[in-house]
Amino acid sequence: MSPFKVLVVDDERDFLESLVRRLQRRSVDAAGVTSGEAALEHLKVHKADVVVLDVKMPGMNGIEALRHIKQLYPEVEVILLTGHASVESGVEGLALEAFDYLIKPVKLDELIERIMEAFDRRKVVGDLAGSPPPKQG
Repeated sequence: MSPFKVLVVDDERDFLESLVRRLQRRSVDAAGVTSGEAALEHLKVHKADVVVLDVKMPGMNGIEALRHIKQLYPEVEVILLTGHASVESGVEGLALEAFDYLIKPVKLDELIERIMEAFDRRKVVGDLAGSPPPKQG
């Protein structure tokens, strides 16, 4: 398994299940939930190093979920993912410290590369802050 944990958040259940399965086949330790609210509940109990977060969801949208994740878990890197490209939401997401903003459909290799880069940044930021790298388990 990979040295990091990924949480995928998307309200399109078929897309979510397919992406989680494809990540797991590539030895990425991935889990999935279908809403921003469920992501926050998941993060209370389960560690995640990187969150791949859909922007357009009913209820709590991705930007709102990003805001909460960064307030509660500032060390978690977030990659925004959307099928509805919007310059405004991309700029807002990056201003809220999202690691990146990708447009669906995204190639799996590109997404995994960005996940690994996000995890690497998390490790560097943790080292600079004087904290040890996150423990995995």
